[in-house]
Amino acid sequence: MGPLDLLCDGMIAYYAGDRKRIQHFLKVHSLARLIAVSEGVDAHTRFTLEAAAYVHDIGIRPAEEKYGSSAGSLQETEGSAPARAMLEELYFPQDVIDRVVFLVGHHHTYQEIDGEDFQILVEADTLVNLCEEGAGEAAAWSAYRRVFHTESGKRLLRLMFDIKEV
Repeated sequence: MGPLDLLCDGMIAYYAGDRKRIQHFLKVHSLARLIAVSEGVDAHTRFTLEAAAYVHDIGIRPAEEKYGSSAGSLQETEGSAPARAMLEELYFPQDVIDRVVFLVGHHHTYQEIDGEDFQILVEADTLVNLCEEGAGEAAAWSAYRRVFHTESGKRLLRLMFDIKEV
């Protein structure tokens, strides 16, 4: 198994028994990878993005244990340490670890988006969240206007919600 496969396996073990959270990060990873490939993202950035997609919500468990809440800001605060530990244990390159930890610590802070990996992670997570929450067309359009910048992400949102661009 390659490093991303080992990371995925590690995250499944991390969330053992929590099918909803396991399914969530698997879906976010799948969409993030699809958007990145469709957008022609370079291999290193895509590798970093895929790692971040697997661990982006790793802070939920410690946030719930410490505060009884999975609020986005708490996920960001509590996710950096376990993300770093897991990536270091798997011998990810230091630059990848640093970037993934940054993304985990900011993935709910949309005004800080500073690269295509961050943008794509936010779009993939938003797509999954909209679907998991049973959002309607109005919420999808609102997200389309506020969050989505890649053509591939916009296309996926339109197709998933069967809406036409105006």
